[in-house]
Parts: sequence; C-alpha cells; structure tokens
Amino acid sequence: MRAPTIRDVAERAGVSKSLVSLVLRGSDQVRPEKRQAVLAAVEELGYRPNAAARSLSERRTRTVGVLLNDLRNPWFVELLDGLNSRLHDAGLRMLMADGRLSRRLGEDLTRTFTDLGVDGLIAVGTLPPSEALRTAAARIPTVVAGAREPRLPAVDIVAGDDGHGARLATEHLIGLGHRRIAHIAGQGVVGELRRRGFETVMREHGLADTAVVEQGDLTEEGGYRAAVRLLSARERPTAVLAFNDMAGVGALSAAEQLGLQVPRDLSVVGYDNTYVSRLRHLWLTTVDNGSHDVGRRAAQCLLDRIADPSRPAELVLTTPALEVRGTTGAPVAA
Repeated sequence: MRAPTIRDVAERAGVSKSLVSLVLRGSDQVRPEKRQAVLAAVEELGYRPNAAARSLSERRTRTVGVLLNDLRNPWFVELLDGLNSRLHDAGLRMLMADGRLSRRLGEDLTRTFTDLGVDGLIAVGTLPPSEALRTAAARIPTVVAGAREPRLPAVDIVAGDDGHGARLATEHLIGLGHRRIAHIAGQGVVGELRRRGFETVMREHGLADTAVVEQGDLTEEGGYRAAVRLLSARERPTAVLAFNDMAGVGALSAAEQLGLQVPRDLSVVGYDNTYVSRLRHLWLTTVDNGSHDVGRRAAQCLLDRIADPSRPAELVLTTPALEVRGTTGAPVAA
C-alpha cells in the first residue's frame, strides 16, 4: 500500500491542498470546522508530512544541532531535558553529537550539522577551540550552554553563575567550622571561575594560607586521584569542594579507601546537583546550578536568535543554590 499524500487528505476532507497545508503549518487563517475536517482526515489516513519536501518549501529543516562536550557527563541530562522541552514546544527537533567521540575520530561533527542544514546550533559544555564551530556560528544561529567559552560574535552564552556557586559552598564549609579546606579544580573558564570563588571566600575569612587547590578533571577518576593526593598530606584538609559531582564521588571513594568517615573526618561538597548526588547511598551535598533552567533558557535564546540573527549577543546567568545533604558536617576538632 502506498503512503497517503496531501492530495488524499484534501479529497477526504473535501478541501483544497493549499488549505491542508495551512492547517499543517498551524495557520490561524482557517475556519474551525475546516481545520477539524482536515485533522480528522489526517488521523483516519495516517498521513505524515514529508519532512524533506517541507524543508524545501519552508527553507527550514526544523532541526537543531546539539554538540555535547562529553555525553558521559551526567550534568547534561537535565540540561538536555530543559533544552528539548522548549525546542519541542516550538516544533523543533534535536540532533545530538558527542564532542568526545568527535575528537577521538579526528573530525569535527559541527560540519555535519551545517551540511544537514540545521536551523541552529547549541554547543553544550566547554569545548576545545574549533575553527569549524567559529565558521558555523558565522553562518547559522548559535548558542553556548553550560559554559563560558568560546566567546564568539553574535553567539549567546547561557550558564550558571559559577563564581557565586563556589562562594556558597565555601561559606557553608567555613560556617560549619572548617579551616583547612581544599578545592579539586576543573578546567577552562568555568574551572577558573569556581576556583576564584573558592579562593576569594577563603581570603575574605583570613584563611588564604590554609586554602589548597589540587588540579583534577571532570571525571570520578580524576577526583579520586586528586583527593588521594590531598588526603595523604601531613596537614590534610578537613573539607573538600569538588569541581563537579563526579569529582566529588571520586573524593568520597578516596576517603573510604583511606579509612576516613564522611562527614565525621572529611566533608565533601560537589557541584551541579546531578542525579548522582541524589543517590541515597551517596546523598552528596552539592551546588544546584539550575541545569534544567539553563537548557530552557538556551533554547529560548536560540529561538530569539533565529527570529532576529542580528541582535546583540547576550550573557544569561542562572542563580545557583546550595543543596545540603549528608556529606558535610562540623569537623571533629570543632
């Protein structure tokens, strides 16, 4: 059996093909009874619009390319949910690519998105400098979400206020009585902002001499190795602020291996409030940077830029909040 066509829908509804097209595009220039007749015919026949033909006629694909820094990072889950919900409301679909895989293959999947003719591009997370991304941003509406780089002309940036979030976490630990506090640092501009927030609060409280920064990465393994180095020192910290939740989980593993009880012997704070932090056997104190809200706002920025490509670039920051759970408490000495 052949697939039903727009002509079949028009004949079943007793209207013209052009009127069927108006209904399918959501036009408000159609009388209610005609709209109902067309929708009923579409349902009865099982008609599905030809996406390729519609793209040609509208000169749009109604797709958005989403390039992720690393698909394994759980922080992206809620961001993508927020992103997809707003794009879906606007009749757009996401096409996703993993930047980590792209780097392993030695190719830039940004070019794939431009070749597919996506209506817009969203870069999620801190991506390495890319000439292909710079070129794409000059041709199609582009937004950076959950990161502060790259900074490109006419490219909006939507992220959490990382410096403020790190300040909240550090103030929390100091308020509990901790003085020897360490920070497992991340990378890129976001890593720098969180580290600077931590160091600023420590300095404001006269604790600059006891503040320690140990370089890590975005992974549990990186957090574990950094924590082992910190906790093996003669003057070990009594609290650790990790760059993200995964590094925080690594710090918890290191504490357990070294025979330290959390939070009695060591307090640990993560960052991002991912689903991992809410697992009951971890119950990690963390900073919620509003990832779902970041996703929705990034989608809205992209829709606004599609409508007006020449408008000035925006920096949109969400306000973080501290989520106190079971991995922080007063130090034993206090």
